[in-house]
Amino acid sequence: MNILFAASEAVPFAKTGGLGDVVGALPKALAAQGMTVSVIMPHYGEIKDDAIRSFRRVASFTVKLGWRNQACNLLEGHVDGIRYYLIVNDYYYKRGTLYGYDDEAERYAFFCFAVLEGLRYIDERPAIIHCHDWQTGIIPFLLKTRYRDIPLYRGIRSLFTIHNLRYQGVFSQETLCDLLGVGRDMFTLDKLEFYGGGSCMKAGILYADKLTTVSRTYAEEIQTPVHGEKLDGVLRLRSPDLTGIVNGIDTDLFDPMRDPAIAFPYRTSIAKKRKNKAVLQRELGLDEAEDVPVLAIVSRLVEQKGLDLLEGALEGLLAESLQLVVLGSGEARYEELFARLASEHPRRVAVRFGFDDALARRIYAGSDIYLMPSQFEPCGLSQLLALRYGTVPLVRETGGLKDTVQAYDEYTGNGTGFSFRRYHAADFLLAVRRALTLYRNAPEWQRIVDNGAQRNYSWSASARDYAAVYRELAGNG
Repeated sequence: MNILFAASEAVPFAKTGGLGDVVGALPKALAAQGMTVSVIMPHYGEIKDDAIRSFRRVASFTVKLGWRNQACNLLEGHVDGIRYYLIVNDYYYKRGTLYGYDDEAERYAFFCFAVLEGLRYIDERPAIIHCHDWQTGIIPFLLKTRYRDIPLYRGIRSLFTIHNLRYQGVFSQETLCDLLGVGRDMFTLDKLEFYGGGSCMKAGILYADKLTTVSRTYAEEIQTPVHGEKLDGVLRLRSPDLTGIVNGIDTDLFDPMRDPAIAFPYRTSIAKKRKNKAVLQRELGLDEAEDVPVLAIVSRLVEQKGLDLLEGALEGLLAESLQLVVLGSGEARYEELFARLASEHPRRVAVRFGFDDALARRIYAGSDIYLMPSQFEPCGLSQLLALRYGTVPLVRETGGLKDTVQAYDEYTGNGTGFSFRRYHAADFLLAVRRALTLYRNAPEWQRIVDNGAQRNYSWSASARDYAAVYRELAGNG
């Protein structure tokens, strides 16, 4: 079966978050199970020439986008056994960052058309186009409308994966009418209309043949008004076609026994992990104290991540014997909060803004407790990386966090971390204090670490679930 992934980002070329990790890792896991998988994505300015030196141009063509006729080059190459196609248009993609521009609608409408036009020039027609998030939501719509009666596209099925429902690609109806070449009749409640505008996310949800999202619990949550981001009714309508499949991680790429970014390789040895803690403390200017627990956050610093809970619990947290390490960037109010904390407590709080992959790995290796008190979390990869590195996650019971972190029960000895349910600073602080109490019990803490190490966080199980969805789609075709 030939599967084409269409996504706005993918490791190793471009990444802003978990989407890039998933699109980089899942194709390899599917290929290991005998599937032919390719990835198509934009050629961004941040992609280094050295990374695609072996790529070749397979086609040059024109994409009609409303009244515009835009040139497009299609590059092809292989990385780690996976074929990648890059959509080249410097006007849209040769910019400083991946996202955040006033013409996002035009940039990704162009991408969706270019993906489908590019199928005319590739060797193997895909049986299924696997689309990811709002940037590709127009592809299922086009397959069911504009390209429906063209023989080349007839029978191609589409799968649409929701990575984060909050980001929906909502634009004015005038803009989308212009770009897609459609009339206002396409902007009704049962089509693209969304509160007076038009939604690319809704297009993917309504027109794809099957839907997935990135955890079982999130699949349930997004069908409710609380987490449905005003699309819960549409998702309930498509509920029979919606499957929750939890993400995995690349266990070869993230392996504390072979990670070149950390000083002391280890598996579950707390003694060796504490050596990495000492290295981290020295690097960040913290007091070197192996018995003081280091709490860590590696994240986008945005409201979704529950950082207001941490702010509300600060007085209680700072009364405890602990250190806090933060790596990330985001909203100014949270950056200012952490900058102030680091300034007031330089030997206890260390903050680095931006993203540094090597430092992130040293934080996973050198910290003891990983904090994810999220408002909502479709899946989350950080808690899986923390478990892989023997760092015990403390999470709120939502989305993929609920599915992947089992609260520790000292009576049975089962569990891989700590959790709390109610979105309240007092509950978060209570969970932290419980974790700190157990941290001081060395045999108990080793048991929690060992429990986490026994879990399989690779993509293999998830890839089998995706393969089952593909087979179902192909059968329906």
